Amino acid sequence: PLALKLFASGDLSAAREAEILRLAADAPHVVRLHAVVPSAAGGVEEPAAQALELMPGGSLAGLLRRLGRPMGERPIAAVARQALLGLEALHALRIVHRDLKPSNLLLGADGEVKIADFGACKVLRRRLDPCASYVGTAAYMSPERFDPEAYSGDYDPYAADVWSLGVAILELYLGHFPLLPVGQRPDWAALMCAICFGEAPEMPAAASEEFRDFVSRCLEKKAGRRASVGELLEHPFIAERDAADAQRSLAALVAEAEQSGDL
Repeated sequence: PLALKLFASGDLSAAREAEILRLAADAPHVVRLHAVVPSAAGGVEEPAAQALELMPGGSLAGLLRRLGRPMGERPIAAVARQALLGLEALHALRIVHRDLKPSNLLLGADGEVKIADFGACKVLRRRLDPCASYVGTAAYMSPERFDPEAYSGDYDPYAADVWSLGVAILELYLGHFPLLPVGQRPDWAALMCAICFGEAPEMPAAASEEFRDFVSRCLEKKAGRRASVGELLEHPFIAERDAADAQRSLAALVAEAEQSGDL
């Protein structure tokens, strides 16, 4: 089975996204592109659709919604490890995602996690290519991407992906977007204050020290101090946990959501 992603006529991101997916064809934990359906008007230069690998568990955003409750640390560790392995492979290819969030992390029935939706992605010409353009989803942008002028001397596009993953991971743990009070509308001004000037999110007392430290290292406001993907893969929250057991716990959540009939 395949998933079909449709594009509006004239969508300039379609060809770029297909090219990036081809470049990352061998990257682990990245959704696979099987074919491009050309537009009748624009031909192969203007794809009408992409035939993508089907991920039957849907997105993590959908899983959280269907469960109706936060996720525990064990399945979250499986998400974090696999997303980091995907980012590690992408970054080795000088690809930055720039829109990592729960709705762009897809699930297999066995608890496999894959990064999807490369419409905001960019291939860097050099390691620290500025590429701070305002693309992607504002709520998950790092401080230096949200306000490039204020952080012009401290920008690393790879570190920006780490921030986004940290926000997503904390959202899975809390069950709601973590940088604003529950129910507050995430408008531009509120997000600016929270992301660039707000205090670190307060975590429940039940959170382990490993989880707290992992998230805090992702959500370091200064990009130069933020943990790298490699450092996070060696963090105790990931490295000192049974990866297979964590993935099984994530697969159990996918099965639970499927049994609810809402998948």
